[in-house]
Amino acid sequence: MSKLADRITHLSESQTIAMAKLSRELQEQGHDIISLSLGEPDFITPEDIRESAKKAIDAGFTKYSPIAGFADLRQAVSAKFKNENDLDYAADQIVVSTGAKQSIANAVLSLVNPGDEVIVPSPYWVSYTQMIKLAEGVSVFIPSTVDTDYKITPDQLRKAITPKSKMIIFSSPCNPSGTVYTKAELEALAKVIAEKEDLYVISDEIYEHINFYGKHESIAQFDFIKDRVIIVNGVSKGYAMTGWRIGYIGAPKWIAAACDKMQGQFTSGTSSISQKAATAALYSGTGFYDKMRETYKRRRDLVVGLLKEIPGLKVNVPMGAFYVFPDVSAYFGKSDGKTTISNATGLCMYLLSDANVSMVTGEAFGDGNCVRLSYATSDELLVEAIKRIKASLAKLH
Repeated sequence: MSKLADRITHLSESQTIAMAKLSRELQEQGHDIISLSLGEPDFITPEDIRESAKKAIDAGFTKYSPIAGFADLRQAVSAKFKNENDLDYAADQIVVSTGAKQSIANAVLSLVNPGDEVIVPSPYWVSYTQMIKLAEGVSVFIPSTVDTDYKITPDQLRKAITPKSKMIIFSSPCNPSGTVYTKAELEALAKVIAEKEDLYVISDEIYEHINFYGKHESIAQFDFIKDRVIIVNGVSKGYAMTGWRIGYIGAPKWIAAACDKMQGQFTSGTSSISQKAATAALYSGTGFYDKMRETYKRRRDLVVGLLKEIPGLKVNVPMGAFYVFPDVSAYFGKSDGKTTISNATGLCMYLLSDANVSMVTGEAFGDGNCVRLSYATSDELLVEAIKRIKASLAKLH
């Protein structure tokens, strides 16, 4: 009998982290692995942001921080919401956390009771469902496919809502699909959400600045549901600051207060040095992420073009983030004479072994027909990786 608590035995390991770990282990053993599994910018945090952190260290800025974040950082977040999104959030509506992942967990644990239903458009980021599980909520999935550009419709959403529905959680731009909802599409969904009293929204906007569609649109812009929306964002993707671990929410004051209370019993305030760096990032202008976005757009076009040359793959054109989520189901049931591919997980393991390329199974994101490739790496590695993938898939009959 396990001596561990049920909540940890029932919890799944993050498959993105697991595949990245396996890739590193194989690399350390001398294998020439190209990793397309982890969602991390391959850029270095800009110099001015790094310098601000060094200055904070030299100034002895090393004490505990307020649970919700330093006032100057929360003011910077407030200004960001106003200037970039035309949204008004006062400092007491903002909570800074140790990454956007903790921001989401705070909100889920603060709002979801045992038995509450949380609507999750699929495909979805791997940790959403596990956080819902920790809160003893029930995930209700709305499927989408490559043919619908991985978007759900207002009618699908309306059919998924029940008297037990408490929350909907989604990302735009989306991890893993790269899907970006337009303003009109978000408004149509918002109108359905407004029909159900006390249905809350977690809008994960961490990929906001990697958006090839145009201006980022937030579902919080619609006044008729803004008091039920929790925006989650951070500096990890837009400013290449994954290791600094800074995320934040903008939310109704009572929800922000609840998240402050929750965080106070888990981590308290996040790193003082990281907060100073994040403050500098939010005031640094658009130059860095504008250039980064151009690079990712070029890589997207490169990868999509190469993947479309591979027979059997169904590929859409993602409008944000740095992922491609092709449907690989045409290869299920095929074999190279030694290995038979039964599902997306099997295909990922086959390609890791045969092509020395790591990706993440779509099963981790709620779509067993797909795999996720990250193109947050160099053009040369991307070309080589897809060349290997094409050659390995050609062995399957």
